[in-house]
Amino acid sequence: MSVNLVELREGGAQDLTSVNQIMQDAFDPQYGEAWTKPQCMGMLSLPGVWLTIANSDGVDAGFALAREVAGDAELLLLATRKATQRRGIGATLVRAVIAEAHARGAEQLHLEVRAGNDAVRLYCSAGFAKVGERKDYYKGRTGELFNAQTFARVLR
Repeated sequence: MSVNLVELREGGAQDLTSVNQIMQDAFDPQYGEAWTKPQCMGMLSLPGVWLTIANSDGVDAGFALAREVAGDAELLLLATRKATQRRGIGATLVRAVIAEAHARGAEQLHLEVRAGNDAVRLYCSAGFAKVGERKDYYKGRTGELFNAQTFARVLR
């Protein structure tokens, strides 16, 4: 496994084209997990929301979108380009979100992920534990429904 140098930076609305490209590359449309650019823009406009961009070898390789509200944080989206997966970029982004959520005063960090998604291993290795499941949460392009698993990690 090759680990490239990963540089993180704060993202904003100017990065949404890149974020959308990463999502289109990373998320299989079969599962209905990707957000639209307007959904991301709407979320970024809310208080307590932050976007982290991971750059590797001069290319935006991944991102994390998260928020903190009233002592709880949530990892809303995390994706890395297929060509850069399994190189530590996702793990770097998860650690950055954990650190930022802690710095913002969050006591817990939550996330949800489609049941069966390979990212579950990443989240468990970062200290998240499964706390629930939402039946038929994701709707794929053919109308098929997929469960979402919810995870949490104590920060304090």
